[in-house]
Amino acid sequence: MRSLVLILVVLMLSIIGCTSAKSIVADKSASKNDTVRIANDSLEYEVIIIDPGFNSWLASTAKPRNFYGQSYLESRNLSWVYEWNRRARNSFQYSRDLYQMEIDYRPGINYGYEVNYLLFNYLVYFQQTNRQRLGSFQPNP
Repeated sequence: MRSLVLILVVLMLSIIGCTSAKSIVADKSASKNDTVRIANDSLEYEVIIIDPGFNSWLASTAKPRNFYGQSYLESRNLSWVYEWNRRARNSFQYSRDLYQMEIDYRPGINYGYEVNYLLFNYLVYFQQTNRQRLGSFQPNP
């Protein structure tokens, strides 16, 4: 199993992967610290985001589930994660506070719709909130 913990100021994103996603359960119950968690029953993949404002942004601004197809989300995620990781490796040019660690998101792994949806929306939120641009795609929700 692969794992990564990414901490950005108050963000933690963890993706744990093996094979394909099974049934995925969303838990958005942590109103105190604004936590969004997506996990499947067998814990093959898990995304946890702790970032003040993200949960309310997700509920109020993000497009509803199934607005975008999974292949669209995957292509955006691959592009944005590639740029994120490039910045995380280049701490002299980019803020270490924003890009503390790389994201282990790999092509060819089926993370499932919910994981891709949540990662996509976090990356949109991150770009808008921090006035960053992770590539040529406009970060629209």
